[in-house]
Amino acid sequence: MQKKPVVAIMYDFDKTLCTTDMQDYSFIPSVNMTAPDFWGLTKEFTDKYQVEKILAYMYIMIKTAKDNNIKLTKSFLKKMGENIEYFPGVIDWFKNINAYGESLGVKVEHYVISSGTKEIIEGSKIAKEFTQIFGCEFHFDKDEDGDLVASWPKLTINYTQKTQFVFRISKGVKKITEDDKVNMRMDKEQRHVQYQNMIYIGDGITDIPCMQLVKDKGGISIAVFNNKKKINAKQLFKDDRVNFICEANYEEGSEMSNIVKDQITRIAISERLVKEKLKQVKKYGKPDVKEVKQNV
Repeated sequence: MQKKPVVAIMYDFDKTLCTTDMQDYSFIPSVNMTAPDFWGLTKEFTDKYQVEKILAYMYIMIKTAKDNNIKLTKSFLKKMGENIEYFPGVIDWFKNINAYGESLGVKVEHYVISSGTKEIIEGSKIAKEFTQIFGCEFHFDKDEDGDLVASWPKLTINYTQKTQFVFRISKGVKKITEDDKVNMRMDKEQRHVQYQNMIYIGDGITDIPCMQLVKDKGGISIAVFNNKKKINAKQLFKDDRVNFICEANYEEGSEMSNIVKDQITRIAISERLVKEKLKQVKKYGKPDVKEVKQNV
């Protein structure tokens, strides 16, 4: 049986699917701080010690939890994802888009590529919708009570590092330790997802490397905005960093829904044309099969 073509939709998380930074909903209140205070302390630590921003926020999470006698366990962090608030339509988005892809003979896979905390995302209502979640992770060591508590960053993903996960998704390399497979040459026909079958959705500056990469590789990139951040998305469009900008509304009939469905339709039609052309190649002879796949 011939495999269905795969469409990969990749999302940033904070301010793309949810309305603000994921730590703001539950974690920051749990350490008796406000969001401006927490992020201000993170910036102060970054500036004073010249620490990379992502490492800085992870350190401040560990420190503030310890200062408040909170054990930063994996289960605690997952609980911090329960109260995340989403943009309109997000909860039903995945089911609707999957069904649309299925109706066209296309398999849709959803991925998170985030500089946020993976353990928090794993506790969210939508975690089950993703084929894989790539996010910053903590290493957990046993404390004096035998509990596994966050002690060190296990994985950090800053803005340029996000791009490696586009290549990983394309090649189907899921394990973070499989560096050789990521860098190994792979023919187009062997890839799990073709680049032109990719959609990247993010909210702004931090997503530019991935947006540009996906766009340049033949997929599409979409910058989302709420009313406060429209100016950022507009600039990305003017600078030709993205294909489209959309309000962060994932409801059926929204501009976002229409654009993504149109792209899935385009992919489905392109895949059908390739199959038809290959039938004729088999029936009537050359051109070269690889050339057919590249040119249809």
